[in-house]
Amino acid sequence: MKFYQQTTNNLLEYYDLQIERGLSRDQVNRNRSAYGENKLPEEKEESYLKVFLKSFKEPIVIVLLGAVALSFFSAIYSFQVVHDSQHGKEALYEAIAIAILILINAFLGFWQEISARKNLNALKEMNNRFVSVIREGSIEKIPANELVVGDLVKVGAGDFVEADVRWLEADELQLIEAHLTGEADAIIKITAAINEEVEIGDQKNMGFSGSVVSSGQGIGLVVATGVHTELGKISQLMKNVSVKQSPLQETVKKLTKTLMKISAGIVVLTFIFGLISSGELSVASVTTVFSTSIALAVASIPDALPVVLSIVLTIGAVKMSKNKGLIKTLSSVETLGSTSYICSDKTGTLTQNEMTVTKFHANGQSYKVEGLGYHTTGDIAPETKVTQQKNYDSFMRGIVLCNDSQVREENKVTKAFGNPTEIALTVLGKKANYDKVNILRDEQLIRTLPFTSTRKMMSVVVKQDGKYYLYTKGAPDVLIDKCSGVLIEDKVEQTEKAKTDFLAVVDAYAEEALRTLAVAQRELSEEQALSGSTDELEKDFILTGVAGIIDPPRQEVKESVRQLHEANINVVMITGDHEKTARAIAYDLGIVDSKNAKVLKGIDLEKMSNEELFEIVTKVRVYARVTPEHKQRIVKQLQAHEQVVAMTGDGVNDAPALRAADIGVAMGITGTEVTKDSADLILLDDKFTTIEKSVYSGRTIYANIKNFMRHELTTNVAEVLALILGLLLFRKTVGNVAAMTPTLTALMVLWVNMVSDAIPSFTLGYDVAETDLMKEKPRDPRQSILANYTWSRVLIRGGIMGAMVYLSFLLAARSGMETSEAQTVAFLTLVYGQLWHVFDARSSRTLFRRNPFENKRLVVAVLFAGLASFLVTILPFFNNIMGTAQLTLPIYLLVLFIPALPTLILSGIKEIFKIKIW
Repeated sequence: MKFYQQTTNNLLEYYDLQIERGLSRDQVNRNRSAYGENKLPEEKEESYLKVFLKSFKEPIVIVLLGAVALSFFSAIYSFQVVHDSQHGKEALYEAIAIAILILINAFLGFWQEISARKNLNALKEMNNRFVSVIREGSIEKIPANELVVGDLVKVGAGDFVEADVRWLEADELQLIEAHLTGEADAIIKITAAINEEVEIGDQKNMGFSGSVVSSGQGIGLVVATGVHTELGKISQLMKNVSVKQSPLQETVKKLTKTLMKISAGIVVLTFIFGLISSGELSVASVTTVFSTSIALAVASIPDALPVVLSIVLTIGAVKMSKNKGLIKTLSSVETLGSTSYICSDKTGTLTQNEMTVTKFHANGQSYKVEGLGYHTTGDIAPETKVTQQKNYDSFMRGIVLCNDSQVREENKVTKAFGNPTEIALTVLGKKANYDKVNILRDEQLIRTLPFTSTRKMMSVVVKQDGKYYLYTKGAPDVLIDKCSGVLIEDKVEQTEKAKTDFLAVVDAYAEEALRTLAVAQRELSEEQALSGSTDELEKDFILTGVAGIIDPPRQEVKESVRQLHEANINVVMITGDHEKTARAIAYDLGIVDSKNAKVLKGIDLEKMSNEELFEIVTKVRVYARVTPEHKQRIVKQLQAHEQVVAMTGDGVNDAPALRAADIGVAMGITGTEVTKDSADLILLDDKFTTIEKSVYSGRTIYANIKNFMRHELTTNVAEVLALILGLLLFRKTVGNVAAMTPTLTALMVLWVNMVSDAIPSFTLGYDVAETDLMKEKPRDPRQSILANYTWSRVLIRGGIMGAMVYLSFLLAARSGMETSEAQTVAFLTLVYGQLWHVFDARSSRTLFRRNPFENKRLVVAVLFAGLASFLVTILPFFNNIMGTAQLTLPIYLLVLFIPALPTLILSGIKEIFKIKIW
């Protein structure tokens, strides 16, 4: 049944109702059973345990769990089969160390998600609203969630509509439905049936859940509750939208799969090659080869990758929260950095959702008004130079006297009550020092003729200095038809030219997408003032002026749009508002560069197939009169062009598109709870500028992650190469070091990955951007994080570092050192080599282009890692566990400074000859 097409009598008969009595208790129970409760289904939050366990599903964590199992097996084998307690302890310590690493990663991810959840819940309203209903002949106050279909609800100014209703009585009833329609202005409600088929925005005899009564009062019949309301239908749309993985998640997933395959291949081939090379199948040979295989497995997997990624993304999330951006998932930090389209709702997001008079024409002169929103400060200046004094007294008196709204300051905060258009007029009056309360101290309000949708005007009768005056405001076309003249320079002009000129001003304002409201006056006799009918009074007007009203853009948005365009990010406005208004706002904000820019309307979009929309979607920057389904289609077609799409909004109508987008951005103050639940990023200050700052943070974090990945993989290549070279070349005993001895023990490799590599690496997350990232194009999400010479750089730097590690091991063996000493030399060569390299890794160019003290955390981390690595070679505890040994001072100095040479030499060559591949 289409309720807006039904008459009042038909509906009362259908629900077996009398408007004076409402539902009986039995009817309430029956209807609740038949139609359901008045609440939306809430998404069940994942349990803490499930959130914690999610990190264990990551491929790289699965690989690490495999390494734990392998190490435990090695320990058991050493203890039980070959009775090698030293090797058994090493394998056991290794398993425990990797397990701790996995737990740290899990706790980091758990902490971030739970923190975001708690912050989000703190934004939600904690109280349930109450509504007035007519039941069994009396008016009752009940919680909104106890409403049932068939209830008669009574509403007044300031009330929320808590279910979908069909209006049965409407006394000057006006509702704000911006959360569904995107229109900021109030909608006048009627009770008559509507015969033709119309969209939600034109169903003027209906009220929808989540709307606010701006003025008047009414009685509505509840026709839908909970999931069956328009708000509920939108919430159901979101369930059909799958959650996309971020570009970084996709990249790391691919990289991890590749590394898993490489790791498995290296371990198997090493084990087979080692057994063949040993020339015998003995317990000793198996143990030696097995130790090398485990060391290679650990070396080939970047163990610290999950932990450092979590830490670096958490750093980004913290930075965003300081800039008033609450990120709900870590991966969204990086997604913002690769965003190529930001699709934004207009009302409340790009605009203030506060109607404002920006221009008015009074007494024959046009004026500009400064100050936006409901703030009552702002200059009023003539648009052209005039010789006479400003004189708009009659116009100002009309707009403040013929007005039911209130604007007042409470604790230095401006609060407004009433119809948004009337509020705009009251604010204009205050800017010009005209206040209704002050005027009525000296004058007397005799009568009020309320606004009706048939008259399209409102009038008041005022007694002033013994005389009676009528002030009227209303639609310009209606007032012009009833006027006898126009006030120009304090004289009444009754010529057709005066009317034509006045109409030209109205048309000019309309072309600028300004809503227009005319003001008129006339002098009355005492008899007319006290007893004249509405028709007798509202005629023979003298037009005093016209106001141009608009929902103004947020002041900071224009600069943000400019910077986003400079960053090669396309900004698209998607609104339910009118075409002219949308185009004018988009032009004013710089979203489009032409006053005649193409605007695609919802009615035209409806006629298009997905293929047709796909062809033009990247060319359109403004969409008007669209529905929630249209928003989803636009987002999906942009994604079909392989664009990374962010969608912003605050109303319920935005929620499905937010869920469909790669990243949804909701307003934290004005946004509805449904919208916040659907978003990835919540703007705690509701400022569009915060999006621009978040994009910059996302790009910076991605650049830092790329630096970290480059450094991490360089170290892994060095570790793997050092071990493989030892396996291939160290085929006979050298000095005191037996043949086939691994260049590094597995725990040495793990120490490098967890301490001397990971600790400096995560401080890269605090680096500032190396270049002006907001002048670069968004990265291609299909492009690997290791693109643009990264692999070649990793392999060249890692290869040289790995060869140096093996060479240091070989030279130490030849000098007569013991096995533990030779491995310690190799270990420290690797440690200090990668600590020097980390300063080079933080630059996409060379280390000579960046000040090392720019990131003080990195300097401290390098000093800590270097000192800690030195201490594990001189402390007996670590000597026993890791197989390290104390060296002489000259050796320590050699392994500290010699590993710096490759980094310094390669960076110098690159700086001089501009060789990109290294």
